[in-house]
Amino acid sequence: MKTVKISFVIITWNGLHYVCNLLKSMKNIITREDVEVILVDNGSEDGTASYIRRAYPSVILIELPSNKGVAYARNRGMEVTQGEYIVILDNDVIMKDEVFHGVFSYMEQHPQVGLASCQLYYEDGSIQESCKKFPGFFYKLGNLLHLHRGYSYAVEMRGEPFEPVYVIGAFQWVRREAFLQAGFLDENIFYGPEDCDFCLRIRKAGWQIIYLPNYSLLHYCQRMTNHHPFSKMGLHHIWGLFYLYWKYKRLN
Repeated sequence: MKTVKISFVIITWNGLHYVCNLLKSMKNIITREDVEVILVDNGSEDGTASYIRRAYPSVILIELPSNKGVAYARNRGMEVTQGEYIVILDNDVIMKDEVFHGVFSYMEQHPQVGLASCQLYYEDGSIQESCKKFPGFFYKLGNLLHLHRGYSYAVEMRGEPFEPVYVIGAFQWVRREAFLQAGFLDENIFYGPEDCDFCLRIRKAGWQIIYLPNYSLLHYCQRMTNHHPFSKMGLHHIWGLFYLYWKYKRLN
């Protein structure tokens, strides 16, 4: 029986194409004796589960009957992890061996860090705003009205490792001890700022949140709410934001 050091938790919903590309990029990682990969199928109808069983029998597959949101699905994966580290990963990320080894090494050398992430970039090579400040009401309204130019941490994102307020859930390398102190993702948030809330609770427990600009990963970033802010998923996101404001008793 292998001793697990690192547990990957990937959720997917009708994203078989993305899952295929991600797992191909992880071929050297999946075979490691100290790694487990848990894939939570959030009620997909595109054959994801049958493909995983056939092509990746070593992947731990959790099939949910319906989509109950990002937090719910990630929690179902996180609750069965065994590793000292839990790596939360979106299905539309492409992993790199050097990023895996680099972030792993950084976490081993910095025991005060509870959660780390790296630079993410779009398919065209432009850098994503994956590290952010608190998603305040007026800032989000400005996004909706396309009033903002530039990123919250535009300078820092190209420099040395630093501490943002939070990093998005596309790639979060979490120390188990920090996770146990902060608790599971808040399932009251279907889709949206569950990643912000998770980071805030980890910081409240006394841990650092670190962004590592010297490592980068391709994140296709489907941006469902950006393109359709008043779609069903967009409304879930808006509700999640107001829930966050209520939870922390702040708008900005």
